[in-house]
Amino acid sequence: MSRRHIPGRVWSRRKFLSRTGKLLAVWPVLGPTSSAFALQQKKFPEYPFSLGVASGDPAPESVVLWTRLAPRPLEGGGMPRENIRVVWEVAEDEAMTQVVAEGTVIATPELAHSVHVDVPGLRPDRWYFYRFHAGGESSPIGRTRTTPRRNVLPQSMKFGFVSCQHYEAGYYTAYDHLRNEDPDLIAHLGDYIYEGPGKEGRVRRHTGPLLRELDDYRNRYALYKSDEMLQAAHAACPWIVTWDDHEVANNYAAHVPALANEPPGFLTRRANAYQAYYEHLPVRTALQPRGPDMRLYHRTTFGRLVNFAVLDTRQYRSRPEQTILGDTQERWLYRTLEESDSVWNSLAQQVLMAPLDRQVGEEVRRSSDQWPAYEAGRQRLMQFFSRHPDMNPIVLTGDSHKNWVNDLLAEPEDVSAKVVATEFAGTSISSGGDGQLTLPNAEGLMAENPFLKYLNAERGYVLCDVTPDRWTSHYRTVPYVTRPGAPVMTRQSFVVETGKPGAEFA
Repeated sequence: MSRRHIPGRVWSRRKFLSRTGKLLAVWPVLGPTSSAFALQQKKFPEYPFSLGVASGDPAPESVVLWTRLAPRPLEGGGMPRENIRVVWEVAEDEAMTQVVAEGTVIATPELAHSVHVDVPGLRPDRWYFYRFHAGGESSPIGRTRTTPRRNVLPQSMKFGFVSCQHYEAGYYTAYDHLRNEDPDLIAHLGDYIYEGPGKEGRVRRHTGPLLRELDDYRNRYALYKSDEMLQAAHAACPWIVTWDDHEVANNYAAHVPALANEPPGFLTRRANAYQAYYEHLPVRTALQPRGPDMRLYHRTTFGRLVNFAVLDTRQYRSRPEQTILGDTQERWLYRTLEESDSVWNSLAQQVLMAPLDRQVGEEVRRSSDQWPAYEAGRQRLMQFFSRHPDMNPIVLTGDSHKNWVNDLLAEPEDVSAKVVATEFAGTSISSGGDGQLTLPNAEGLMAENPFLKYLNAERGYVLCDVTPDRWTSHYRTVPYVTRPGAPVMTRQSFVVETGKPGAEFA
């Protein structure tokens, strides 16, 4: 394969070295404290790739590569107020001898010297390795992959989905086990960081105050991304990501904070949070936020095997109870599903969709923060699934710090109604601290909610093995997170067969 070079703001190394002097002479100055290029031999006070590398949003011929220059990550990054040239390269081998694409990109102070490279021209359905260079230093080597072409039906894929990684609550042991499963990709369904101030007496401690300012959000991401197990999981395979509430503020809805005593200017806080999220996750450059707005929902396919509709259930919520997605995203979702020719159609999203009654007895109590609080929109989706039984819909959910398996019914109040989809909801990586195998009221909840197939409150992740005939979800749990070294085990596995919505014990 010949080497591919991105035109415009990215150049091949050979062309770059031959033209460096001319470029330095003619490139415009971007601000009073920055220059277009720093010298290639510029040295950093500490190792600049302290936050590791990551890749994301894989497509048949492209993938996003990410890093951030941060020699002093918890001190605002420790970088000068100037642009820095970063060299990147992609190779077919881990030794980086068979380079197939390379170039340079500029890390700017306006984006905290983060780097997002949309690498085109790759071959479909194959693994690659990548790294970055700056100031005489090289990053760790990451591994990524492209997806199969959309008209190809792969015979299998394996991926894990995760959520809720409260740094103070425990260690990220689950990530260490997940990366060793050799997944094709990892889906993160929200609560990548938590916004609260540090508290004494926890396993690890947040640095900084309650997050509102951009620099504080940046430092919090740097703290989380300093975790070696999280870095290793990012470097193992590409990720697809979406956020939930704690990336901004607990239980916020659209432009409305949950706290009655929230100071004025919540949208400024949201803008700060969204920018820091973009700066630290491997998402496409086209998704860069504009103030308090960032379109994060998108589609990722793995050939004709799985169509992932990645949703945002936070930014567009309406009041009163009409839609959790907003009108535009909801229309996009239906259009995306209707256009899909994949065997499986998966909604990668944040909060529980099943209408769980959390109160045992005659009284009905449902969460005000989840899909049942927006019942009109939830019912539209259930009826859509009912009208399209060939879609094989699978809902992937985070948020609740518990493992759930739910059959989703066409009519929520009718236990005999047909099953139209399956919801696999995963527990947290660490949030909530050490979990428990069973809840005291588990039997009552199962009886109160006949569509509920499984409930577990340990920590861990869900590993999914997918073929054209069946979807298998393995609930992989660790017994503790408040100390390192926990083993992993499969507590239960469930199967959904093509054309037969509803989960069965494997």
